[in-house]
Amino acid sequence: MYCYIIMKLQTVSTTENYTTVVYITDETTNWEHLPLNSSESYYIQQQIEKKVFTNTLNRYTNTLIIVYLDKGKSPTESRFLENCRMSGAEITNFCNRNKFSSIAVANESDKHNAANAFVEGMYLANYQFIHHRKDAATIKNALSEIAVLEDAMTKAELAELQHVLEGVCYARNLINEPLNYMTATDLANAMEKMCKESKCKVSVLHKSQIEKEKMGGLLAVNRGSIDPPTFTIIEWKPKNAVNKQPIVLIGKGVVFDTGGLSLKPTPNSMDYMKCDMAGAAGVAGAMYAISKNKLPIHVVGLVPATDNRPGVKAYVPGDIIAMRSGMTVEMLNADAEGRMILADALDYAKQYKPELVIDIATLTGALLYILGAHGIGLMSNTDHKDKQDLIEASHRVYERCHELPMWEEYRDMMKSDIADIRNVPNVAGQAGTITAGKFLEAFTDYPWIHLDIAGIAWNHSNNGYRIKGGEGSGVRLFYEFLKNRCQLKD
Repeated sequence: MYCYIIMKLQTVSTTENYTTVVYITDETTNWEHLPLNSSESYYIQQQIEKKVFTNTLNRYTNTLIIVYLDKGKSPTESRFLENCRMSGAEITNFCNRNKFSSIAVANESDKHNAANAFVEGMYLANYQFIHHRKDAATIKNALSEIAVLEDAMTKAELAELQHVLEGVCYARNLINEPLNYMTATDLANAMEKMCKESKCKVSVLHKSQIEKEKMGGLLAVNRGSIDPPTFTIIEWKPKNAVNKQPIVLIGKGVVFDTGGLSLKPTPNSMDYMKCDMAGAAGVAGAMYAISKNKLPIHVVGLVPATDNRPGVKAYVPGDIIAMRSGMTVEMLNADAEGRMILADALDYAKQYKPELVIDIATLTGALLYILGAHGIGLMSNTDHKDKQDLIEASHRVYERCHELPMWEEYRDMMKSDIADIRNVPNVAGQAGTITAGKFLEAFTDYPWIHLDIAGIAWNHSNNGYRIKGGEGSGVRLFYEFLKNRCQLKD
């Protein structure tokens, strides 16, 4: 079920005459270096002048594909890399339409990182979630192997990329599984299996242990469910870690969200709420990539998990919940459940005395009114350089973060008359995303960043390498941020 190797990636020194090859080109390309005759070269140049930037030459024994990177469409490095990914996705779709099982990639542009982003787009565009379909064998994509010329990417670079992309596809698989295959216990079991392969340390707290930890938020959300909650702890602690205290990643693991007694409507809402554990999937996939690539950094992943149902013992609006931290919460909306389980995880993280904690969650539908499906809402209690580094990393991988204000007036909106805090603001419809962040902030005493991925966690249609269904958000972002942090600390 969790086979996340979508394609084999390998480096080669040369290509055979029968190999289909895609050449990445731009205005700096030495066209004489390409295996084109004079008429073919003239044809390609004419097409580029007509703004046709992807062209194919069918030689019957093989096909040459010329992709021209128009720098006029790439005013920033971030946009350039995204255009490379989208071009890669286009080539994957072409290969599958034409039943090509393999392809080689050559970089004839002056951008070394063009090949990395291009292959990234190709790989992720080839993802499929079809193992529940009877016709899976007949609809499976034909493309199964990418060979990259050694002067485009080194063997080490390609192996690193493969592990990151496997992590993304692993996260996508977790998100795409429906509740009857992905309960909180199933999620914990899947992460244990992943950790066995990637050599991470893992432990799972089950309901009796969660009760001993007095995780009132997680237990309250779980009260309406027939399935028990879990709390998974993943740790990667190499001997050569650059940090004395760990970075803690926390992922919201609501494996299905009905809204509880504050029931969601089904169309365009509850019907895709299996994705409400996308934060958990992002943390799991990131931990896989970090450990497989042996990043020299100490990282802990925490995943509180349950489903949210309106069962006979479900908590009701007006209930007062005693949290792990000792704070009490007046629960006034059962559909604001993600913050309840994250609050216990944020408090649990205090024992690590962390350098930084980042939580990631499909937390608020209100984020869609701010950023739509194009970005991540970022909130924080710190002006530490790590925050700016994370934002910069988000642009490089095109999971762009936009910072929202955390003014104290928003905390005032969360005041309760009968408890320490309420779980929704006292003015309905106002600042829903930010007040959710202020709620979480109340459970922190360390540098902390909150990422709301409600807008980008689930794709309602195909868009290049962003395949319909779970996106796997956070995996590439966390990896890029932590890799860069290791290099800065060297």
